[in-house]
Amino acid sequence: MDMSDKRKAFVLGMARSGYEAAKFLVSRGYGVVINDARADQNPEQVKELEALGVEVVLGSHPEHLLDGSVDIMVKNPGIPNSHPYVEKALRLGVPVINEMELAFRYFPSGVTIIGVTGTNGKTTTTTLIYEMLKKADKPAWLMGNIGFPVCSFVSRLKAGDIAVMEVSDHQLCNVDRFKTHISVMTNLYEAHLDFHGSYEAYKAVKKRIFNYHTEKDIAILNLDNREVLELARDIRSTKRFFSAHPSDQPGCCLLDGAIYYNGERIISISDVKIKGMHNYENAMAAIAAVKELGVENQPIVEVLKTFGGVAHRLEYVRTINQVDFYNDSKSTNVTSTQIALSSFDRPTILLLGGLDRGHSFDGLKEYLKWVKRIVAFGETKERISRFASDLGIPCTVVDVLDDAVAAAYSASSPGDVVLLSPACASWDQYENFEIRGNRFKDCVNAL
Repeated sequence: MDMSDKRKAFVLGMARSGYEAAKFLVSRGYGVVINDARADQNPEQVKELEALGVEVVLGSHPEHLLDGSVDIMVKNPGIPNSHPYVEKALRLGVPVINEMELAFRYFPSGVTIIGVTGTNGKTTTTTLIYEMLKKADKPAWLMGNIGFPVCSFVSRLKAGDIAVMEVSDHQLCNVDRFKTHISVMTNLYEAHLDFHGSYEAYKAVKKRIFNYHTEKDIAILNLDNREVLELARDIRSTKRFFSAHPSDQPGCCLLDGAIYYNGERIISISDVKIKGMHNYENAMAAIAAVKELGVENQPIVEVLKTFGGVAHRLEYVRTINQVDFYNDSKSTNVTSTQIALSSFDRPTILLLGGLDRGHSFDGLKEYLKWVKRIVAFGETKERISRFASDLGIPCTVVDVLDDAVAAAYSASSPGDVVLLSPACASWDQYENFEIRGNRFKDCVNAL
């Protein structure tokens, strides 16, 4: 059949999700165009897509590329809805969705979906849920914003399986039919305001994790986060809670140094391998989720005793001359960096910087008492330098991360911590926070 009979799909943004979405659309009989402003894409992936008949257009956004013959646009979550192509698609009446929504439409029936969202703690919570389900021999798959595009799992899923998804606010911008059975909201703070335009808009997008919920569906909520409770006030879901304080609400709470679930003691926090109150909250959110699927205590305890955390999230790299290096590249906002700084009580050299979203660093002020020097790099370096000098904290300004590591090491003394916790997205210099974090680890290992 010739191209004119085929449904046409336009994929905007390559990256992992665009590449997977394009392959998936071809497998479902679409003619596909994929477009990305960046010309330097993975050559293997480009070859593979072209061999499948995909039209790959890189390096610019030609005006003629998108027209009314397109049936659907699949947009990379990182591209805002204000992009000229997205606005044009909406004018032409072309539905704009993302890779997660696309995959969801082809899920076999009988798959249970757990969606985890929130400002911070998503990746750790999602990973814990998945590990607990696997340890309990449940047929679980880990996918979503965590780095595994949902499209790549559709052909492998079957009735009875459990899809454990990390869902970002960017992904929730372009969902339509997407629905979970269990939704976890870890917390809500001001973040990504450049993307959504306002905190109100950001919260409205986050609320979509409860779309189409009835009382048969479960919402797991942070009882200590006023914004979460406020947002979820009128949802129809059955609510479960987790709290860092004793609580008689259904779900998890901390009591006498242990995690309890509905009044039953599960584990002492001294036995939980990942430390810090934020991690105990992540653990409680995960327990509340897997308990809905009938997981016993033993697999939960085994995972919490052995799970060492997520790469690029306060990840210990190594010790050189008694200086400890930590990679927290995943901290792309001020709140995440606050959590990282709260985890150390000894002299710290903080590496800060990256994409300039115009966001304020003032939220870090109360958390800098152990910081002896800031090393600023990337697009925000001059703003960070001014911020540091206002507070009287010594600051070294460099262009790139490699120089930041060298500067931090030369300023360090035995017993210090060198912490990469940039409080900024990586996109000024790196395609994603993983690449930035891996670069940091390479630099540290080369010292």
